[in-house]
Amino acid sequence: MTSSSATSTATPSSRRLGIIGSIVGVLALMAAVLPHWVVPMVFPPPPADQVIVDTGHRIKDRAIARVKGVEYQAPRIEKSAGRSWSETASATAISLGLLAILLSVLSLIFREERLLAGVAAILGTGAIAVEISFVMIGALILIAILYVVANIIGLF
Repeated sequence: MTSSSATSTATPSSRRLGIIGSIVGVLALMAAVLPHWVVPMVFPPPPADQVIVDTGHRIKDRAIARVKGVEYQAPRIEKSAGRSWSETASATAISLGLLAILLSVLSLIFREERLLAGVAAILGTGAIAVEISFVMIGALILIAILYVVANIIGLF
């Protein structure tokens, strides 16, 4: 009788870090994926024509300052609420992903169940990979735009 009660009390405690790591990993994955869909709906970005006009004015002001020989003072641009939310969610996703990986490693060190430790590690790694993939997609788009502009100008 004592052996069955001892195993039933030992089982939940042998999974504690793995379960907490898995929950943190799911939260990290949610923080990595959801803001890229939710933030643009709540805080829509400015229209493309407004961005183009603002960029044109800044280029014109910079050219005028260069012709006059004056140092160009760029106007301070305030961060939009959507951008600050995206940056916060990105930092949160990476932090929670690293915490899930840490809890996974601790779970393995304390000889807890390997399945839960693996799930926590994969969820944490997935959250970090999602954040890195969005940065890489942005970099590839920027490279493509620069290539098209350089091709139009005749540099290639």
